Amino acid sequence: MIDLHMHSLLSDGVLIPSELVQRARAAGYRALALTDHVDASNLEEVVARTLRAARALTAGTPLQVITGVEITHVPPRQIAGIIRRARELGCEFVVVHGETPVEPVPAGTNHAAIQAGADLLAHPGLLRPADARLARRRGVALELTTRAGHSLSNGHVARVARQAGCTLLLNSDTHAPRDLLSPELVRKVILGAGLGTAQVARCAQNAAACVRRLRRSNQAAAKG
Repeated sequence: MIDLHMHSLLSDGVLIPSELVQRARAAGYRALALTDHVDASNLEEVVARTLRAARALTAGTPLQVITGVEITHVPPRQIAGIIRRARELGCEFVVVHGETPVEPVPAGTNHAAIQAGADLLAHPGLLRPADARLARRRGVALELTTRAGHSLSNGHVARVARQAGCTLLLNSDTHAPRDLLSPELVRKVILGAGLGTAQVARCAQNAAACVRRLRRSNQAAAKG
């Protein structure tokens, strides 16, 4: 149970980070990323607060809390600069809010996020095959989501991502306690996207690989 797209009261979620983490722990999560919404106006504040929360909530526990952000509804030309700045501030996992079919996300956001090397393109909607191929080359993961509305394009994303050989992650985009994942929901959503049972395990493996990479990076930074 790993979820790399979750929101707290630091943006539009309903829970403070400590309650969100505790509820995830009780639900059997191994790792999660706090990825509150940011743009140029609040990036520094959100990253600093999330870093403090992640350090406090991870200490002495096996649950890994990852500091992330979700760059949301910004002009595509600004995405690369905000990603760079987020990483400079200590952000470990950068998500970009993709071109979901249910929100007026600026056209070109998917391409800009992939080109700039985000870690995850969330709910990318009617993703173009060319952008999926670019995501594979750039090492950008694509998201299948359990979130209502955003999930309408899961089938398209799954098909295009598989054709291109992209890394797929299944996340909740949690905003409230009812959004937390269960293993059965994960299985149903992946199968409902048109993927086979092998892809249920593969999505879990992909998430675990992301967490291991982040852990190694943190350990190397601590030694340095």
